[in-house]
Amino acid sequence: MSHHLSRRRILHLATASAAGLGLTACGGGGSGAGAGGADGDSGPITVWSWTTAAEALRGVVPSFERDNPGIKVDVQDLGNPAIWDKITVGLASGGKGLADVLHIGVDYLPGYMQKFPRGLADLSKLGADRHKDAFAEGLWPTVVGKDKAVHALPWEVNPLGLFYRHDYFEKAGVDPASLTSWDDLIAAGPKIRAATGAQLLGLDKPGTTQDMDFFQNLMQLQGAFYFDHEGKVTLASPEAIQALTVIKRLNDTGLLADTAGQGTWKRLVGQGKLATAPYPAWAIEYLATKFPAQSGKWRVMQPPAAVPGGGRSAIVNSTYLTVSATSKRRKAAWRFVEYALTKPAEINRMFASGGVFPALKSAYDDPKFSAPHPFYGGQQVLRSFVDSLHAGADATNFTGDYSRALKLASDAQSQVLVKGADPAEALKAAAKQLAQQTGRQQAA
Repeated sequence: MSHHLSRRRILHLATASAAGLGLTACGGGGSGAGAGGADGDSGPITVWSWTTAAEALRGVVPSFERDNPGIKVDVQDLGNPAIWDKITVGLASGGKGLADVLHIGVDYLPGYMQKFPRGLADLSKLGADRHKDAFAEGLWPTVVGKDKAVHALPWEVNPLGLFYRHDYFEKAGVDPASLTSWDDLIAAGPKIRAATGAQLLGLDKPGTTQDMDFFQNLMQLQGAFYFDHEGKVTLASPEAIQALTVIKRLNDTGLLADTAGQGTWKRLVGQGKLATAPYPAWAIEYLATKFPAQSGKWRVMQPPAAVPGGGRSAIVNSTYLTVSATSKRRKAAWRFVEYALTKPAEINRMFASGGVFPALKSAYDDPKFSAPHPFYGGQQVLRSFVDSLHAGADATNFTGDYSRALKLASDAQSQVLVKGADPAEALKAAAKQLAQQTGRQQAA
């Protein structure tokens, strides 16, 4: 459904492909990466990205080349998921064949920095630290490696929202302003279903697609994730148990539809059978594009807290631009990254063309972020997400073991939804397995 979701689903494939080639991070590939690089500041550079993001980057090239004579930029759309295989294998091979600039998601970047510590260029040496306060809160810790150096700049940020059918809520007599927690929404759910026939939301209950975004979002709203900031396993934390308990309650009360099967979620939304969609900012244009017949019927609000009185803002995911340590033109590559991601005019040009919600805070001064959106009944939907970012959000530590955590959490969720397992017991078993598989300690 989105480039983020599909990227997560193939995370384990990219790791497996490198392993299948006999490549390891702590052998010649990881420790030797960057040995052949140089700090050239002119000449041709290549950029790897995918689909709409690649097209957006191409829009920056003419002005960049005009302002930086001597540098020529070739943006290549490798596609998704092919880009992850190429980057993973390239890093594991000591950086051979990599582009100068790499577009990387938050679900990969921490693992790359951990497994290939010399694979991505030290951008602190090129001046990256001066941009520390330029981006949305919660993103900067992701770009800083164990060496305390900056290895990327944030590009895209996706704050969480709750998209909902305004017409359904009105028909059921439910005031969105009264829904401050998921407890409130679960209590209102039967009224909405009785009035409209719609369930609240959908999940792939048997876990055929590792549909874990909602579970993760509920953890992130509590400032938690699969791992804490020290890398310890927190899959059985009170926050994780609360997240899965909310999902179980939705299921037990008949408010959770099963979206297993390709295209099922889209079909149910198109048929008006889902009343909400707890999704981040990328969904603004997705819903408007995929369901034009529902124009004027949707609105967006802050996501309900996972616990009454809890936080209502979270950064779901983000993407970054980085420079390969083996690039022969690291300075030229850095100049492109800095130009594209720290100039409001350029970042907003990319936003307009590709829908990539910018992480650069100064970009939000543009009037477009306060403009009414016709699909959402004239609501200033972009402003609602900007306001969410201003509220602040905790950094999420994906680590290099995210794919293992995702698989085990998905299995636990399916046990709860399909077999009626207890959330706490299912997650305790999953956390124990995750600690055993990764050699990580469980947090107290």
